[in-house]
Amino acid sequence: MIELQGITKSFGTLQVLKGIDLMIEKGEVVSIVGPSGAGKTTLLQIMGTLDKADAGTILLNGTEVSRLKEKELSAFRNRQIGFVFQFHQLLPEFTALENVMIPALIAGTSSSEAMQKAKETLTFLGLSGRASHKPAELSGGEKQRVAVARALINNPAVILADEPSGSLDTRNKEELHQLFFDLRDKLGQTFVIVTHDESLARLTDRTIHMVDGRISSEV
Repeated sequence: MIELQGITKSFGTLQVLKGIDLMIEKGEVVSIVGPSGAGKTTLLQIMGTLDKADAGTILLNGTEVSRLKEKELSAFRNRQIGFVFQFHQLLPEFTALENVMIPALIAGTSSSEAMQKAKETLTFLGLSGRASHKPAELSGGEKQRVAVARALINNPAVILADEPSGSLDTRNKEELHQLFFDLRDKLGQTFVIVTHDESLARLTDRTIHMVDGRISSEV
């Protein structure tokens, strides 16, 4: 479902990725682990089309993304990829419902349809009672669940998560991790997760270990 071949990336004279080959199957929950500076986040950003590789190819859900022009790439990213970051990145002036609606509106979905879909997604994640609350009125765990709902709204092929539970306490962290697997089991959702959390990495279907810009092992 995602295939990376020969991905390299340098920033100035520093080569961060040194020929990454990786295959992610539909419905997999895959973690990427390794020391700081190993290239994990850079790889995730390239996989998510937020950055471009210097060389190599990315095939995502049947599309070779390097062939897309900028406008096509933005539309592809919006519809095919969901993102969850360590800090939820919710817009503070909007309610939870409005935050979840945003990717659907960007995709051209009507306001009424986007609202209905956002309500259904929040209900599915157990947040129906928090839809009208702004981020400042939500707990840390609720904010991340809203961020997951936002990532899900366009039924993406994959959700890419960068340290998604890094700012959460133990209970909320465990609940978020369980949510990922529930979404995989109920919706067939694919996840690629960069994490330093060993407990999460042990739970995932596959763990990709990176060292110094290369994949050192897969477990």
